[in-house]
Amino acid sequence: MSIPSVPTEKHKSAATKNSSNALRSYLGAYGFMAPAGVLVVIFFLIPVAIVLYLSVTNLASSNFTSDLAKMEFIGLKNYRTLLNDQFARKIFFNTIFYVLVTLSIFNVTLALVVSLLTTHIDRGAGFFFRALWILPRITSPVVYILIWKRMTAEAPFGIINQVNEFLGQPTYNYLATNPWVFVVVVNGFIGVSFGMIIFTSAIESIPKDLLNASLVDGSSRLQRIRYVIIPLIRWPLLFVVTYQTLSLLTSFVEIQLLTDGGPGLYRTEVWSLTAYHRALSNYFGNAQWGYGSAFAVLLVLIGVVLAVIYMRVFRFDELVAEPRVEAL
Repeated sequence: MSIPSVPTEKHKSAATKNSSNALRSYLGAYGFMAPAGVLVVIFFLIPVAIVLYLSVTNLASSNFTSDLAKMEFIGLKNYRTLLNDQFARKIFFNTIFYVLVTLSIFNVTLALVVSLLTTHIDRGAGFFFRALWILPRITSPVVYILIWKRMTAEAPFGIINQVNEFLGQPTYNYLATNPWVFVVVVNGFIGVSFGMIIFTSAIESIPKDLLNASLVDGSSRLQRIRYVIIPLIRWPLLFVVTYQTLSLLTSFVEIQLLTDGGPGLYRTEVWSLTAYHRALSNYFGNAQWGYGSAFAVLLVLIGVVLAVIYMRVFRFDELVAEPRVEAL
């Protein structure tokens, strides 16, 4: 019959030391994450809570000076007003059109095409062409939009119309006749660069043995892209599609500078731009902070729902699952 061993002072000291080391490692990890956590709380969670509260108040520039007591709780009245807004439906479908077209044509498809083309040519040439596609993103939005406005201006100032006059063709007011074309193209050129960087990094990280094996098996370039490259970059595809969808939903600076929601009545107005107009730059000079916050809250909810849908479609749980290792 074995006698249970009694912990000695040496064993107790080792256990205490191990516990101390584990505690130190945890404190170190949390210490490194603490600054980022503080920033998230201050600049994200607290503003979200404030916007949520503002959306159920009647706060506006007409009833607010410096006395917070004048802000009254009105419940869901702002949301009922929003749902009954005669232009809310038009703005909602404008947003869907803008996000779907820009995302599908430029932010994902063209970004993937540019990545595939530049990774299948000389490395130096590929780097040069990728650098050109990054220029719209690193250019100041004001300068970038001024370039486009100079190109699309009416004759005789617009560059495109100057070319039309030189060729004997009629001139047009392009922003008035085809505003959506330029809204999508202007934002699409910016969005291509982000997906291009992610996809290029993912493609170049694929083991060369897999690509060479597909060539040995007799696959063409298109077959290698379809059956080898695309399945292996499913995770970057999920990230780009999700991130760019949320980015397009919340972006409005370029649209504001280019058309400001016009021409006409809400022709190119999107949901995020409407939230800005209602809360901070109302057409009638009355900033409706509570009503604009209601638009912002609904925009956040739409983004959350879309993110969950994307994770289901791309099977996020499988992508982040631990690899299965079979013991022999």
